[in-house]
Amino acid sequence: MTITHIFHVNVNCSDLDVSKPFYERLGFQSVLDLPTGGDAGLARGLDLPDCEGRATIMMLDPSQPRQTRLDLLEWTTPRDPTPPYDHLGRLGIARLALRSTDIDGDVERLRAEGVDFLSPPQMMGTHTRFVCLRDPDGSIIELIEFVTSPT
Repeated sequence: MTITHIFHVNVNCSDLDVSKPFYERLGFQSVLDLPTGGDAGLARGLDLPDCEGRATIMMLDPSQPRQTRLDLLEWTTPRDPTPPYDHLGRLGIARLALRSTDIDGDVERLRAEGVDFLSPPQMMGTHTRFVCLRDPDGSIIELIEFVTSPT
């Protein structure tokens, strides 16, 4: 195989103007705004009868070119308002995990900005802390911090 890294993760959203500021609060920066568009080749490649939408490509640190990009996409065609996973036990890619170096500080800052969490930060084993939240459309975002001992 010649795969070198994950290039981008696509997050579908119902309203790009709501989701973009949410992901900016998580530290992402827009690097490219794509106006409404789509074409037959894109539709064929995605196995859709027709497609049109607008998108924003975001990165945590645009100075790092091999970094994974976040592709926020608001579809106008096809438009499907079905919410994401009702629980994380379903098949498929269920959540986006973002590494943090200070979960407590991140949680405090995001709570002050009105973000709700599924629970307080939790320990998983003896070296990992994590906390989950939902984006504006209900997709699960996980913040994960690796520690040397439980706190």
